[in-house]
Amino acid sequence: MTTHVLLALVVVLVASRALAAVFSWFKQPAVIGEIVAGIVIGPSVLGHFVKVIPDDAIAPLGVIAQIGIVLFMFLVGLELDVSHLKQRTRASIAISSASIAIPFALGLGLEGFLGARFGKPGVPHHVFALFIAISMSITAFPVLARILSDRGMTRSPLGTLALACAAVGDVAAWCLLALVVSLAKAENPLSALRTVGLVVLFGAAMFGLARPLLRRTIAKREPTPQVLALVLAGLLGSALVTEAIGVHALFGAFVFGAIIPHDSPLARAVLDKLTDFVVVLLLPAFFAFTGLRTNIGLLHGAEAWLVCGLVTLVATLGKFGGSFAAARLTGLGTREAASLGALMNTRGLVELVALNVGYDLGIISETLFAMLVLMAVVTTFAATPVLQFLERARRREDESAAHQEA
Repeated sequence: MTTHVLLALVVVLVASRALAAVFSWFKQPAVIGEIVAGIVIGPSVLGHFVKVIPDDAIAPLGVIAQIGIVLFMFLVGLELDVSHLKQRTRASIAISSASIAIPFALGLGLEGFLGARFGKPGVPHHVFALFIAISMSITAFPVLARILSDRGMTRSPLGTLALACAAVGDVAAWCLLALVVSLAKAENPLSALRTVGLVVLFGAAMFGLARPLLRRTIAKREPTPQVLALVLAGLLGSALVTEAIGVHALFGAFVFGAIIPHDSPLARAVLDKLTDFVVVLLLPAFFAFTGLRTNIGLLHGAEAWLVCGLVTLVATLGKFGGSFAAARLTGLGTREAASLGALMNTRGLVELVALNVGYDLGIISETLFAMLVLMAVVTTFAATPVLQFLERARRREDESAAHQEA
């Protein structure tokens, strides 16, 4: 089995790096290529002809994927700059609220249609409805940040606003997902209420007690191996607590990362030491594990593909349309509002994490899982071409204006 696991990791690593390079050549974030690589080595493409990942390697690969996603969510929390939430506060709150509320409402409306065709027996309607609504509402903060960085927009007014909106949306999405997980795992309403109460208590303790303590102690110390060991122990302990409470371990990992000051020497050292290892090796294992669960062949006939297109259209209309409308109402120009809508419509990795949580809990069927994965890929892929189109249009207008002045 060890040989098969090592062989599987080699295949995953080579495929993810190769397709990441291909998509980067097309000015797409590398994560798009890594996601597609996971689908390609799964049953949707190569799995039709040969079993790329041996059966006895799937379970160990799943464990590696879970460790990878826990570490990645810790890094996402560690990079979360809460100062973004304070910049252009009114605009960011208005836009992020609309970018969540409108697709959330559309997702709730889609629940009956999807549940009748692809719902799983025994799943409570409110749990299924909330999960579909959340899957429509997610923005991938890490992917959005990567797109902005690649295009040199991070410190621009639009980039700052996009990061602020995505940060607010990210926190809201994880809170909503934690609520759905607690409802899905609860045996009765009282149990769900208890879980939500424990989550609130956990958050209050982490931000009210642990965060100030970390600021005064290890955040200011040199990042020695002993200090890094304490951080990793705290990360795993936080993940264990949220798992024991009744929500996923990744929530605890994210919160522990968020309470460490993002600009401290400790945060920079942890990011330097862990990021490449997690992003290059462990995250592709997560994509591969997701790809093994994604069987596009389950989408039989025109109806299934039309439903998949409808899901993608609703997700785009809600996220892009909600962000665009709110941005216009807060004073942004049409082009800037459209750019912001395209950025907020990226779902990528964060969507895949949420979908895997829903799949593990038995909330969504394998067919609906495949549809939502495709939706995540398409909406994330679309961001860069839309931004390029808008940028070319702006340049043409500037050139035309300069020509007329001359």
